[in-house]
Amino acid sequence: MDPSIALAMMIGLQSVTATSDTFPSVLMGIPGTSSSQATVMDGFPMSKKGEAARALSAAFVSSLFGGLLGALVLSGAVLVAVPLLLAIGFGEQLMLIVLSLTMVGMLTGVNPLKGLAACALGLLIANIGPAPMSGEYRLDFLDFGSDYLLDPIKLVVMGLAMFALPEIIDLLRRQWSISESGTLGSGWLQGVKDWAKNWWLSLRCAVIGCLVGALPGLGGSVIDWIAYGHAIQSTDRKEDYGTGDVRGVIAPESANNAKEGGALIPTLLFGIPGSSSMAILLGGFVLIGIEPGIHIITSQLDLVYLMIWSVALANIIGAGTCVFLADHIAKLTTIRYTLVAPFMFGLIFFAAFQASRHWGDLILLMVLGTLGVYMKRFGWPRPALLIGFVLAPQVEQMVYVTYSVHGFKVLEKPIVLVLLALTILSIFVAIRFKPNKPAMSNDGPYAARGKKPQLMFYALLLGFVALVTGDTFRHEENLTVIYPWFSAGLTLLFLVPVGLQLVAGKQPATVFYDSEREEFNEHIEYRSSEYYLLWLLGMLGVSALLGFVIGVAAFIYAFIFKKAEWGHRNSALCAGTFVLFLGALSHFMTLDYPAGVLQTVFEIDLPWPLQ
Repeated sequence: MDPSIALAMMIGLQSVTATSDTFPSVLMGIPGTSSSQATVMDGFPMSKKGEAARALSAAFVSSLFGGLLGALVLSGAVLVAVPLLLAIGFGEQLMLIVLSLTMVGMLTGVNPLKGLAACALGLLIANIGPAPMSGEYRLDFLDFGSDYLLDPIKLVVMGLAMFALPEIIDLLRRQWSISESGTLGSGWLQGVKDWAKNWWLSLRCAVIGCLVGALPGLGGSVIDWIAYGHAIQSTDRKEDYGTGDVRGVIAPESANNAKEGGALIPTLLFGIPGSSSMAILLGGFVLIGIEPGIHIITSQLDLVYLMIWSVALANIIGAGTCVFLADHIAKLTTIRYTLVAPFMFGLIFFAAFQASRHWGDLILLMVLGTLGVYMKRFGWPRPALLIGFVLAPQVEQMVYVTYSVHGFKVLEKPIVLVLLALTILSIFVAIRFKPNKPAMSNDGPYAARGKKPQLMFYALLLGFVALVTGDTFRHEENLTVIYPWFSAGLTLLFLVPVGLQLVAGKQPATVFYDSEREEFNEHIEYRSSEYYLLWLLGMLGVSALLGFVIGVAAFIYAFIFKKAEWGHRNSALCAGTFVLFLGALSHFMTLDYPAGVLQTVFEIDLPWPLQ
């Protein structure tokens, strides 16, 4: 393919994913990509309140604005950004990560301690697997000899476990449909007005997206959270965030599209990917014979500006296409959730299996998904844990490298001092911020309810801290044990005060919140979270015995027959359709699904599409 056409195609594909990933984030509460995780926080609550059109409209306008600003910044940066990028070293990247971690406390409403504890727990979970600086394996005994944990936990498994499974189970418990009306409503113009009203916030977050996206290696998974945290810290009515505030959609959507232009700066100038997707784009450059670097700025500037215009045009076309398709996509949310859920469970476990194509992917999704369910039930912020998990490898690496290269002299660097000052300011704002707390009483609507299950959950968290700490005594290499000690100590620092609050029973309701104790409509059949977790456990059990495809098919058939009451024929038709879908994927993607014990022992070669 001609290089100019290939570049336009690759950039076009790359630039619009941060626009279209808004659909599942707003309509289903599941991030389409890592760049739209923060959009779920307010976009999905808006959808459940009947304001899906307003949320999507504000998101698409913000994405369009952010994408165009990113293209504009890229056009100027290719000429002036070289000195700035050369000034961003290990110390500066470490302080930027620390700054983003301190913002987590602002994402958690009236109890920032739980948010910081959850974030530290994410850092702690990242200890599972090989130590990046020494190569020794930490907590590898947890895989029971399967060698699955010889690699780190995959982000896709963690993301699905924290967001997808808990939200679907919660909707099933309440027997809600995602949308009551079946239409997006008439909020399209209101979303545009919302963006116009908050244009200054959108501009600031777009600039943040450009700047952070330009820092090599940080990637896109943290930018939307930084923008979201900035929105909370810099605007009024902070307690509205997380309940369906349109500003919580505008901020991350402005940043996640703008980051594409910023991420192209180190990718083009130095051949250093600004994100994981840019690493793939570099591979595309090699295929068509383009070598990134200063050379491309001096002798192939026409291709650089071709990429810039491709970014701009892709955002315009992408936003327009999303608006055109929105009404049709929204119709999917009107289907009864008992019909949607089993297929979504099947897709989620299929997606998790693509992480490493190992049985461990499915088991780990179940384990971490159970953790996510109880975090949602007891009011622990799952986004905070995901932030800690995503940043953990960079925290560990940057701590070692910064100390080895600079030592404590890193505090003499001007950019580091500026970022340190911003970090202290962020902590100060988090401590000073006092949202409106509900009145507390021993028998009122905000009384401590379901404390015993929460104490059990809290004890399990402490047990995991002890497990990580105890594992360090098997290792002698300092590069292996320093980070576990650091993350375990940090987790205890925030867990202990939360435990004291829980035992004392005199803190805000979010400390003791238990969604299982909420009132249900008398016409709704009450089922606990454990009920649906047992369904999933049964699916894995049948899959382990008969194979993944048969296990998922049996689950879909049984679930639709029992919960949706569709009868044997329709239930079997749904299960068969999904089997054909999995079979088509296995054919085109050259997949082998996990085999069951009976298949392995008796060496049964199942026909397509059951293999």
